[in-house]
Order: sequence, then structure tokens, then C-alpha cells
Amino acid sequence: MLCSLSGEAPQEPVVSKLSGAVFEKRLIEKYVEENGKDPVSGDDLTLDDLLPIKSSRIVRPRPPTLTSIPALLSTFQNEWDALALETYNLREQLARTREELATALYQHDAAVRVVARLTKERDEARDALSRVSVSAGGANNGDAMAVDAEALPEELVAKVDETQAKLSKSRKKRPIPEGWATAEDIASFAVETTNSLPVPQATTISVEEGYAAVGGLQGDVAIYSIESDNVERSLQVNEPVTDSIWDGSKVIFSTSKGSVKVFENGSEVASFSEHAGPATGLAIHPSKEILASIGSDKSFVFYDLANLQRATRVYTNSALTACAFHPDGHLFAVGTNSGDIKLFMTKTGEEAASFSLGAPVQAITFSENGFWFAATAKGQTTVTIFDLRKEGEAAQVKVLDIGSAVQSLAWDYSQQFLATGGPSGVTVQQYSKSSKSWSEPLRVAASAVDVKWGANASKLITVNGDGVASILVAKES
Repeated sequence: MLCSLSGEAPQEPVVSKLSGAVFEKRLIEKYVEENGKDPVSGDDLTLDDLLPIKSSRIVRPRPPTLTSIPALLSTFQNEWDALALETYNLREQLARTREELATALYQHDAAVRVVARLTKERDEARDALSRVSVSAGGANNGDAMAVDAEALPEELVAKVDETQAKLSKSRKKRPIPEGWATAEDIASFAVETTNSLPVPQATTISVEEGYAAVGGLQGDVAIYSIESDNVERSLQVNEPVTDSIWDGSKVIFSTSKGSVKVFENGSEVASFSEHAGPATGLAIHPSKEILASIGSDKSFVFYDLANLQRATRVYTNSALTACAFHPDGHLFAVGTNSGDIKLFMTKTGEEAASFSLGAPVQAITFSENGFWFAATAKGQTTVTIFDLRKEGEAAQVKVLDIGSAVQSLAWDYSQQFLATGGPSGVTVQQYSKSSKSWSEPLRVAASAVDVKWGANASKLITVNGDGVASILVAKES
């Protein structure tokens, strides 16, 4: 039984219904696909017209060239030659691959060495910068570097003057706003709600119109609704957050990588990288048009928020750890790692006054009365009240013993209540103008790394290091 097309014994024989001829299945199928006819009869043929023939498997005979010993030896020789050639080619490819791998490893090692050298040079430059003493006047020793104070642009100077004139004029006669919380209200504060936010290692909280932005060291930020007690949005700063400010539609963050990032309506609209080391704090001018950032590189930078650009930079002689604008905006206070609190003129960058706290400054906040500010040092359990009108030790009006470490300070708009936050809890210190004395109307065991006042001092919003936000409100009578 032979195939009518190839003349050889078919492996899968089929027979045509039309002509009765036997074909190899794969050959006749290909023929029908191309021609559609029976190759023997010429009639139209489809694959359905082919019937398989069931028969025992046919073993193909050896070709004539393998029927003798010399032919077999010749075949084996050819196969051996092919195997030897293939082995040679594989060895040659292996040698080339080894050379390419060695080259790649050498290039990688060289790249690692270059990166290590550059990293070392960067660290040495930062270390040298941290040892440089910078002053506005001139060099006092061999390591000192003289840098003139850099003044603000004229349009921002005009804004500073306008804001100071407007705010300082009405400050002394300003009454306590109607509907403001009383001492009795503050004394009845208790934790109303707590919410564990998706912000591990939280460091800062900023509040604006019933919402809070909580940032942490993993670069996550949660926008938390205080009224509805839920997270409404998340932002990705992608760098460890050290401080934050929320003003109007802008949420601003400083990071440990030296960046200052501005978000608006959930999107990043500006990013500044002015600091050589971590940016450790932020403050916003009362005009809302000037932003300040401080850094461990001993400098503070002012930014034009209207045009989203850097306005000026001023160097100091120590790493900066905390900052705040005076309520009138004409002074800018910075806390240093050496324990000094320095006040600079906002317009010119010149140093106006200096106060000593004795340890690295943790937090600074101004009273709305315009001549007091409060400060605390890292690890200290006290808060010191300074008077801008005095100098030296006489400037320390009061030292409040909180009894536990203080990490955050917040003075309310009425000048009465100073909130403190720390690992052991939250307190409120009250100053009475009539009796000229301090009292403590509130102490709550709610751990806090940052604390802020709500509208009309009717609430305290805090966050702890685990990202748990707490809302303290007055108990209903």
C-alpha cells in the first residue's frame, strides 16, 4: 500500500471516497487546501471525503547507505566530526561570554568605586560646611566665612511693611473674639474621637477649615476630615516629612532630604531643594505670601508663594531646628542646635536679637500679644516664656514646669492658652491678664508629637508617633 502522491508507504494512510486512491494524510491535506481537488480523478475533494485506514504501524527500512559496514563507519565519522565542531563552537562561545562577564564586572566595580568616592566627597563637603561659622558681618577666625545678609525683593518688602502696619495697629486693643473658648471649656476638654491613620512614624499635623494633614517619616500624608472622622485623601511626598503647613489651598511639606514641596488641590505644584541637609522646619508669614524653611545646613530660606520661587537665603552659625514668624511679620525667629534663639529682621536678614535656652531648641511659638514667645528644648520638661522687650536673663518671664518632655507648642489666637504636646500627654497652660499669673486648666494623657488648635479654640487636634489622630473637645454639660 503506497501513497499515490509520494509513492512511499504512508505513516497515516487515508483513502479518497471519490477515487479510492490511498494517500499520506499530511500530504493529501496540504494538496486539498491548495487545490481543492482529488489528484487522481480531478473531482472536487474536501477533507470530509478522506477516510482514515487503520493498519499496523509501518517500520521504514534503513536507507541503502546504511546497509554495509563501510557506510556505517562513514556515517559515524560524519556524526563525530559534527559533534566535535559543535563542541568547539560551544567552547568558543563560552570563552567570549566569560570575557564579556569579566568586562561587565570590571565596569560595575569601577562604577561602585566612583559612587563611593563621590559619596565620600559629598559627606566631607557637608561635614566641612557644618563646621563653617557663617556671620553677616565678617569672619572672626580662620574657619569663619563672611556672607552678607541677603535682603528680600522690593515687592515682598512692601508686603512685610504693609502687614506689620496693619496688624500692629490693632493688636493692643483687640478683644477676645466672640464665641471663643473659655477657661471652663478648656478644663472640660476630653478625647472625643481617635483615628489610626495610614501614616506610620507620624511627625507633623497641620489644620485648615475642618481638615488635618498628617505626614510621617515614610513620605505618606493623610488628609483627615475632623468632622466626619475619616481619611478623605492621601498624598505621596516620597521623602521623610519633617514639618508641614496648610494655608488655604496649599499644603506645604519639608523633608529630611532637604526638599520643600508645595501641593495644591492634591497635586504637587512646586518643589525646592535649597538645603544641603535636612529641612527641619517651616513657617508662613502673616501676609500668607512668604514661606520660610530652615535646615541643618545653618541657613533659612524665604520663598515667594505667589510666584513659587526662592526669594532669599540667610546663613547663621549653627544648625537650625525650629522657627516661627512674629505675629506682625517683621521678625523671624529660629532655634538652633546650640541652644540659642535668634531673631532676624524679615526684610534684611540681619540679626536683631538673641536669647539662650541652653539646649537644642525643639519648638518656638509666638503669642498674639506681640512681645512674648514660648520655647522648649529637646528632652526638657519645661517651657520658657521670653519677653522681646528685655535682654539677658531678664527676658525669661516665666518657666513653666510641664513635668514631662515637650515636643510641640501652640499658642491660641486669644493669647490666653498655650498648648503643649509630648510623649506623656497634652497640657494647656493659661495666662490671666487680670491676675498676671499662670495656671494649668487641662492635662490629658494623650501622647502627641504635634498639637494644633481648632477654630475658636473649641478643639485640640493631636497626632502621636504611631499616626493616631485625637480630637479633644469640651464635654457637654
